[in-house]
Amino acid sequence: MKPWYQELFSNYARRYDNESFTAGTIGECDFIEAEIGGDRSKRILDIGCGTGRHAIEMARRGYSVVGVDLSANMLAAARAKAESAGVRATFLEGDARTLTFRQEFDLAVMLCEGGFALMETDEMNYAILRSAANAVRNGGTFIFTTLNGLFPLYHSVRDFINAGQPQSNSEANTFDLMTFRDRSQFTFTDDSGVTKTVTCDERYYVPPEISWQLRSLGFSTVDIFGARIGQFSRQHTLTPDDYEMLVVARR
Repeated sequence: MKPWYQELFSNYARRYDNESFTAGTIGECDFIEAEIGGDRSKRILDIGCGTGRHAIEMARRGYSVVGVDLSANMLAAARAKAESAGVRATFLEGDARTLTFRQEFDLAVMLCEGGFALMETDEMNYAILRSAANAVRNGGTFIFTTLNGLFPLYHSVRDFINAGQPQSNSEANTFDLMTFRDRSQFTFTDDSGVTKTVTCDERYYVPPEISWQLRSLGFSTVDIFGARIGQFSRQHTLTPDDYEMLVVARR
């Protein structure tokens, strides 16, 4: 039986691109580009690239980009979109936990979780961070978003997800204070019109956890902000109202 995230993304590319959170690509890429000083010699790795929205936009701006994803369906959509846009980007099928890149990139990005926080165990999630750390050169940068553990302490995750996902529905959420995992039944319709339900298991993180894990992997600075769709900014202090954290780490 496939893990829930593989089942969800096995035939979901078209509907994924119509989700509300995908509308912020340009603003998010503006932030990414500013963080690397607009230096187009920088080589970028997009981990969990999905349908390639960030990878394609950064390639359109003149950067060399490699996107990696576990889903062949999402990658097929990414390649088709890149060809249609007339940009050149490389898309590879691979598992973010076991990437073999070694200090080959100046920047790694992993946005909208990109696999991280979706794994079955903390060890698997940590393996994704380790893969990213291995891929980035000394002096390089790692930018990613992840679920904000402060949010479910103050808000209903179910209500938040249902309010923003008209094509799907989240039910029976159970947030475990001992593990900071939210388990729920998620019903969606795939690109073939088939309605499915998966049992989601997502890990929320608090800032000290993320900072410690990244520093243990050799990052010298770790800055954490509130992640707002299409409006990534160092001016956005993280609060319990932010569903995601924006993390910027440098080696």
